[in-house]
Amino acid sequence: MPPSYLYQVVHTDGSEGEVIEFVHPMDEPLEYHPETGEKLKRIYTSPNLATRYTPGNTEAILSNDNLADKGFTKYEKDKLTGKYNKIVGDGPSTIDRPSE
Repeated sequence: MPPSYLYQVVHTDGSEGEVIEFVHPMDEPLEYHPETGEKLKRIYTSPNLATRYTPGNTEAILSNDNLADKGFTKYEKDKLTGKYNKIVGDGPSTIDRPSE
């Protein structure tokens, strides 16, 4: 998906108008509004970097050590028996498969 950019409309008298966000390829910046033909001025902003929900961060949050520190119990299903075996935390070491 192409990045989004902020532009501000520049009226014919030189005054500034509304701020609009456009999604377009990283080619030349837009000079005129594609629908109205009004002159545009690019607004430069800092990039929005998503660092909170990255795969590495999610893996760290769901790690066995972090789950134990937060007081959670983690079970994994045994494919042969259908029972759930405790990996970390308090609680019984094994839980039978819930009835359907």
